[in-house]
Amino acid sequence: MSDSSGEERPAPDLAEALKDLGASGRAGLSAAGDAAKALRILIAADISLARSALGRTLALTGVAIAFGASAWLLLMATLIVALSRGLGWPWPLSLLLTAVLSVAITLYAGWRAMRYFEHTRLKATRRQFARLGLGELADLMPDADSPDSTAQAAERVAAATADAPIKKGLGVDVTPP
Repeated sequence: MSDSSGEERPAPDLAEALKDLGASGRAGLSAAGDAAKALRILIAADISLARSALGRTLALTGVAIAFGASAWLLLMATLIVALSRGLGWPWPLSLLLTAVLSVAITLYAGWRAMRYFEHTRLKATRRQFARLGLGELADLMPDADSPDSTAQAAERVAAATADAPIKKGLGVDVTPP
């Protein structure tokens, strides 16, 4: 056996090889522990930053809602005055038109919000976890080595359980994928 300088060294005996192997194992375990500690510190710092950002976001969202609502009220008051004085409409008709406009925008925004809220269910992630055998849907999805589509399996489960939802552990409904 030769080292980096090209000189021949005798092969280590079994005891020395086991000692080197143990030292390498301890070094690897120590490095894994250091990496886990660094990851824990990173996650804690990231969660702390997110918590701080959430508070500020909520405060600024409140300010935006207050000023947006007051601007909307002023805009509707201006429209009412313009309709009643500029076009000669009666006050009740002007008020009705602005109310209908406000309700229509509210309904549209609510409908869009509900559509976006569907993305919070993490459907694709839950299907993939189920495919790996994890989570409440594991028994209902194909295995990871199966060529079957999890999306199609989820559609079949949803159609089959439309009348009576699936229950987990303590009788709580399982949210469909």
